[in-house]
Amino acid sequence: MPNNKEIEIKVKIGRKAKLISFLGKHAKYLGESRQVDEYFIPFHRNFISQHPVKEWLRLRSEGGVHTVNYKNFRFDKQGKSTECDEFETRIKDIDQMKRIFKALNLKPITKVDKVRTSWLYKNYEISADTVSGLGTFVEIEFKGKGVNSKKITDEMVRFLKGMNVGRIQRNYQGYPFLLLFPNKSKYFDE
Repeated sequence: MPNNKEIEIKVKIGRKAKLISFLGKHAKYLGESRQVDEYFIPFHRNFISQHPVKEWLRLRSEGGVHTVNYKNFRFDKQGKSTECDEFETRIKDIDQMKRIFKALNLKPITKVDKVRTSWLYKNYEISADTVSGLGTFVEIEFKGKGVNSKKITDEMVRFLKGMNVGRIQRNYQGYPFLLLFPNKSKYFDE
Protein backbone atom coordinates (compact mmCIF):
# COMPACT_ATOMS: atom_id res chain seq x y z
CA MET A 1 0.00 0.00 0.00
CA PRO A 2 1.49 3.38 -0.97
CA ASN A 3 2.28 6.08 1.56
CA ASN A 4 -0.22 8.85 0.91
CA LYS A 5 1.29 11.34 3.35
CA GLU A 6 3.84 13.89 2.18
CA ILE A 7 6.12 15.84 4.52
CA GLU A 8 8.23 18.55 2.88
CA ILE A 9 9.47 22.10 3.10
CA LYS A 10 10.04 24.65 0.32
CA VAL A 11 12.56 27.41 1.03
CA LYS A 12 14.66 30.14 -0.47
CA ILE A 13 18.16 30.14 0.99
CA GLY A 14 20.91 32.74 0.98
CA ARG A 15 23.77 30.47 -0.12
CA LYS A 16 22.48 27.68 -2.35
CA ALA A 17 26.00 26.92 -3.69
CA LYS A 18 27.12 25.85 -0.21
CA LEU A 19 24.30 23.28 0.02
CA ILE A 20 24.92 22.02 -3.55
CA SER A 21 28.61 21.55 -2.78
CA PHE A 22 27.78 19.53 0.35
CA LEU A 23 25.29 17.37 -1.54
CA GLY A 24 27.81 16.76 -4.32
CA LYS A 25 30.21 15.25 -1.76
CA HIS A 26 27.86 13.49 0.67
CA ALA A 27 24.60 12.62 -1.08
CA LYS A 28 23.47 10.29 -3.85
CA TYR A 29 22.84 12.24 -7.05
CA LEU A 30 19.40 11.36 -8.45
CA GLY A 31 19.53 13.49 -11.58
CA GLU A 32 18.11 16.55 -13.27
CA SER A 33 14.77 16.81 -15.04
CA ARG A 34 12.28 19.29 -16.36
CA GLN A 35 8.85 19.08 -14.76
CA VAL A 36 5.85 20.79 -16.33
CA ASP A 37 2.87 20.85 -13.98
CA GLU A 38 -0.58 22.02 -14.99
CA TYR A 39 -3.04 22.76 -12.17
CA PHE A 40 -6.81 22.41 -12.43
CA ILE A 41 -9.87 23.35 -10.39
CA PRO A 42 -13.35 21.86 -10.57
CA PHE A 43 -16.12 24.21 -11.66
CA HIS A 44 -18.27 23.24 -8.68
CA ARG A 45 -15.49 23.61 -6.06
CA ASN A 46 -13.05 26.47 -6.53
CA PHE A 47 -9.85 25.36 -4.75
CA ILE A 48 -8.25 28.80 -5.02
CA SER A 49 -11.10 30.73 -3.37
CA GLN A 50 -9.74 29.72 0.04
CA HIS A 51 -6.43 31.09 1.35
CA PRO A 52 -4.31 29.31 2.13
CA VAL A 53 -5.24 26.95 -0.68
CA LYS A 54 -6.11 23.58 0.83
CA GLU A 55 -6.29 21.41 -2.31
CA TRP A 56 -4.38 21.08 -5.58
CA LEU A 57 -5.09 18.86 -8.59
CA ARG A 58 -2.15 18.52 -10.95
CA LEU A 59 -1.05 16.85 -14.18
CA ARG A 60 2.73 16.46 -14.50
CA SER A 61 4.93 15.70 -17.50
CA GLU A 62 8.51 14.73 -16.76
CA GLY A 63 10.77 13.05 -19.29
CA GLY A 64 7.94 11.30 -21.11
CA VAL A 65 6.30 10.13 -17.87
CA HIS A 66 2.91 11.59 -16.94
CA THR A 67 1.14 11.59 -13.59
CA VAL A 68 -2.04 12.88 -12.02
CA ASN A 69 -1.75 14.11 -8.43
CA TYR A 70 -4.17 15.37 -5.77
CA LYS A 71 -3.00 17.05 -2.54
CA ASN A 72 -5.08 17.97 0.50
CA PHE A 73 -3.12 20.07 3.01
CA ARG A 74 -3.47 20.21 6.78
CA PHE A 75 -2.88 23.61 8.41
CA ASP A 76 -2.03 24.78 11.90
CA LYS A 77 -3.64 27.83 13.57
CA GLN A 78 -1.22 30.20 11.80
CA GLY A 79 -2.16 28.84 8.37
CA LYS A 80 1.11 26.92 7.96
CA SER A 81 1.18 23.42 6.55
CA THR A 82 3.82 20.80 7.25
CA GLU A 83 2.06 17.85 5.63
CA CYS A 84 -0.63 16.82 3.20
CA ASP A 85 -2.49 13.78 2.03
CA GLU A 86 -1.18 13.01 -1.43
CA PHE A 87 -2.55 10.65 -4.06
CA GLU A 88 -0.63 10.15 -7.28
CA THR A 89 -0.59 7.69 -10.14
CA ARG A 90 0.92 7.39 -13.59
CA ILE A 91 -1.23 7.98 -16.63
CA LYS A 92 -0.56 6.64 -20.09
CA ASP A 93 -1.96 9.48 -22.21
CA ILE A 94 -1.86 13.01 -20.76
CA ASP A 95 -3.82 14.48 -23.69
CA GLN A 96 -6.62 12.01 -23.12
CA MET A 97 -6.58 12.87 -19.39
CA LYS A 98 -6.91 16.57 -20.28
CA ARG A 99 -9.95 15.69 -22.42
CA ILE A 100 -11.44 13.82 -19.46
CA PHE A 101 -10.77 16.81 -17.19
CA LYS A 102 -12.44 19.13 -19.71
CA ALA A 103 -15.48 16.82 -19.99
CA LEU A 104 -15.75 16.89 -16.18
CA ASN A 105 -15.61 20.71 -16.24
CA LEU A 106 -12.16 20.97 -14.65
CA LYS A 107 -10.48 24.19 -15.69
CA PRO A 108 -6.70 24.78 -16.03
CA ILE A 109 -5.57 27.68 -13.83
CA THR A 110 -1.77 27.81 -13.96
CA LYS A 111 1.32 26.03 -15.20
CA VAL A 112 4.54 25.51 -13.22
CA ASP A 113 7.59 24.88 -15.39
CA LYS A 114 10.72 23.98 -13.47
CA VAL A 115 14.11 22.33 -13.75
CA ARG A 116 14.75 20.12 -10.74
CA THR A 117 18.09 18.69 -9.64
CA SER A 118 17.78 16.11 -6.85
CA TRP A 119 19.89 14.22 -4.35
CA LEU A 120 19.13 11.64 -1.68
CA TYR A 121 20.73 12.39 1.69
CA LYS A 122 19.79 10.13 4.59
CA ASN A 123 15.95 10.25 4.76
CA TYR A 124 15.67 13.40 2.63
CA GLU A 125 15.19 13.94 -1.06
CA ILE A 126 16.69 17.38 -1.55
CA SER A 127 15.93 19.24 -4.77
CA ALA A 128 17.20 22.50 -6.18
CA ASP A 129 14.37 23.93 -8.26
CA THR A 130 14.63 26.69 -10.85
CA VAL A 131 11.03 27.74 -11.44
CA SER A 132 10.15 29.82 -14.48
CA GLY A 133 8.82 33.20 -13.34
CA LEU A 134 9.72 32.62 -9.66
CA GLY A 135 13.45 31.93 -9.32
CA THR A 136 15.30 29.29 -7.33
CA PHE A 137 14.14 27.26 -4.35
CA VAL A 138 15.18 24.25 -2.33
CA GLU A 139 12.66 21.55 -1.54
CA ILE A 140 13.31 18.90 1.07
CA GLU A 141 10.95 15.94 1.17
CA PHE A 142 11.05 13.33 3.92
CA LYS A 143 11.40 9.81 2.53
CA GLY A 144 11.60 7.88 5.81
CA LYS A 145 9.03 6.52 8.17
CA GLY A 146 7.68 8.96 10.71
CA VAL A 147 4.45 10.37 11.96
CA ASN A 148 5.33 13.68 13.60
CA SER A 149 5.45 16.11 10.67
CA LYS A 150 6.25 19.13 12.88
CA LYS A 151 9.28 17.35 14.36
CA ILE A 152 10.44 16.20 10.93
CA THR A 153 10.12 19.65 9.33
CA ASP A 154 11.93 21.23 12.29
CA GLU A 155 14.75 18.72 11.68
CA MET A 156 14.86 19.75 8.01
CA VAL A 157 15.24 23.40 8.97
CA ARG A 158 17.96 22.50 11.53
CA PHE A 159 19.76 20.57 8.80
CA LEU A 160 19.79 23.68 6.58
CA LYS A 161 20.92 25.90 9.45
CA GLY A 162 23.72 23.43 10.15
CA MET A 163 24.84 23.81 6.53
CA ASN A 164 25.28 27.55 7.19
CA VAL A 165 23.31 28.45 4.05
CA GLY A 166 22.48 31.97 5.21
CA ARG A 167 18.97 33.32 5.37
CA ILE A 168 16.25 30.67 5.17
CA GLN A 169 12.83 31.85 3.97
CA ARG A 170 10.10 29.27 4.08
CA ASN A 171 7.08 29.22 1.81
CA TYR A 172 4.01 27.27 2.88
CA GLN A 173 1.90 28.00 -0.19
CA GLY A 174 3.64 26.24 -3.07
CA TYR A 175 4.65 27.27 -6.57
CA PRO A 176 1.16 27.45 -8.11
CA PHE A 177 0.00 29.85 -5.39
CA LEU A 178 3.11 32.03 -5.88
CA LEU A 179 2.35 32.28 -9.59
CA LEU A 180 -1.38 32.89 -9.17
CA PHE A 181 -1.20 35.34 -6.25
CA PRO A 182 2.22 37.04 -6.18
CA ASN A 183 0.90 39.92 -4.05
CA LYS A 184 -0.53 37.55 -1.42
CA SER A 185 2.49 35.26 -1.21
CA LYS A 186 4.40 35.23 2.05
CA TYR A 187 7.76 33.94 3.16
CA PHE A 188 8.60 33.23 6.79
CA ASP A 189 12.13 33.50 8.14
CA GLU A 190 13.35 30.43 9.97
